[in-house]
Amino acid sequence: MTKALALVSGGLDSILAARLIQMQGIEVIGICFTSAFFGSKNAEKMAAQIEMPLIVVDFTEEHLKMTKDPKHGYGKNMNPCIDCHAMMLNYAGKMLEELNADFLITGEVLNQRPMSQNKKSLDIVRKESGFEDKILRPLCALNLPPTKMEMDGLVDRTKLLGISGKSRKQQIELAKQWGIKDYPSPAGGCMLTEPQFAKRLRDLYSHGKEKVEPIDIKLLRIGRHMRISPDARLICTRNESEYGPLMELVKDEYLIFDTADCSGSTAVLIPSEAGVFSREDIMFAASVAARYSKEKEKDSVRVKFKKKNDKEYEYIWVKPVGDEDIRKVLL
Repeated sequence: MTKALALVSGGLDSILAARLIQMQGIEVIGICFTSAFFGSKNAEKMAAQIEMPLIVVDFTEEHLKMTKDPKHGYGKNMNPCIDCHAMMLNYAGKMLEELNADFLITGEVLNQRPMSQNKKSLDIVRKESGFEDKILRPLCALNLPPTKMEMDGLVDRTKLLGISGKSRKQQIELAKQWGIKDYPSPAGGCMLTEPQFAKRLRDLYSHGKEKVEPIDIKLLRIGRHMRISPDARLICTRNESEYGPLMELVKDEYLIFDTADCSGSTAVLIPSEAGVFSREDIMFAASVAARYSKEKEKDSVRVKFKKKNDKEYEYIWVKPVGDEDIRKVLL
């Protein structure tokens, strides 16, 4: 029996592509990738709707390395889609023999995205994957030259589609016909496409990207972020629920700030060089903690700070920082 591996992002297009091939009587196994920037939750939900088995592949380390210097650059934000798609197809291609599968499926649609899904980009992805003769794009196949799978009779080309452009009307209608529901917005699962996250990541990479680890990426998702000097940035919790997740990710060399005499936000000072803090950065971090406390209207607030494993706090009195000064450094 013919078998295909479908790259499943968790979005609608990839699951429609997989379902279209299933309807030709071909066995389809889903392949979902996880990294520091996206998970498998949506893919698992979508695969279940078409009763497709799903294999989750964690390629965090290699993917993170690629995002720091993508060969084909970034999209609108910090999304290196061309390099990312090629990497995923390379991984999946290496699984073909192991799973006794014949070819690969993607949900790409011609001209849906200006950078990564024009004909030139699709061709680059196909060639750089290392498995260019094994890739089928069922949703836009009729707009592209026939693949080896179609010419060899593994797939009936007349039952493939010719979708093109940004409109999603045809995909939404297909989802309705095939009973596929509760699908996320396009690219909704990838943090790299989100403007605020991309701004924070760009700042992080610009101050020593070679040192960035997966744990540093997780930190970007929590709280308010501020670049307070070339040598330091600050993370400040927005609510009580962020405190626990933030503390789990704090490294031993970071400084943790809290107001000493009232409740308020927790601020974490992160140096560009481990263990090196200027007095100015410490004072500013303390003044931010004071600003997001119940004593923010006072002229002077007592703030305590220490490293994670220190037994004793240091104390200082500071004036809460003004909102205008916060806006200047907010990421």
